[in-house]
Amino acid sequence: MRHEGRGFHPDVKRLLDGELRGGLDALAPALREDAQEALRLLAEVDRTAPVVSDALEARVMAAVRAKRGRRREMVVRLRPWMLVPALAAAAMLVLLVGRVLQAPTAQAPAVASLTVRFVLVAPDAQRVSVAGTFNQWDPSATPLVRTAEAGVWAATLTLPAGEHQYAFVVDGDQWVADPAAPAVPDGFGGGRRNSVLTL
Repeated sequence: MRHEGRGFHPDVKRLLDGELRGGLDALAPALREDAQEALRLLAEVDRTAPVVSDALEARVMAAVRAKRGRRREMVVRLRPWMLVPALAAAAMLVLLVGRVLQAPTAQAPAVASLTVRFVLVAPDAQRVSVAGTFNQWDPSATPLVRTAEAGVWAATLTLPAGEHQYAFVVDGDQWVADPAAPAVPDGFGGGRRNSVLTL
């Protein structure tokens, strides 16, 4: 029985999720009316995939890029009487930089790789993996492990610096973009998208 503000009984929810064998007949008689109402509401849900315009996607990606690295401008105005000292300082700087570049120095090693944790919440999945440019899109190369938190799958990888595209593979055949990362069209049509990770 449904109570105001509490939603449907857990058995009705199990029916809606397809987890209750026997359908309506498996429910207690007192729950059948609520179950029929829930099924009616579910049938009225618009299941068409939302379409995002190219203009909206471009605006969102521009905002993401802007937040990633905001630049600040600084304007310096030189008065004519300051020009001679400024030119002399610039000449000294050029000479100093030239000497530093010629001197042999030990370079600090560049960051060649970083550790990344991939996480997907998929409570109904039997197995989850991640496939991407870093493993030649092999859906069996990098399986995720079910964590102690219910429905959460995770894997930690060390990846080279750069841009990587990837998608989660649920139960071997369902390709899912990471909801926590920006995405781009996969280039093959059909509306599938790949997530993008930049290291």
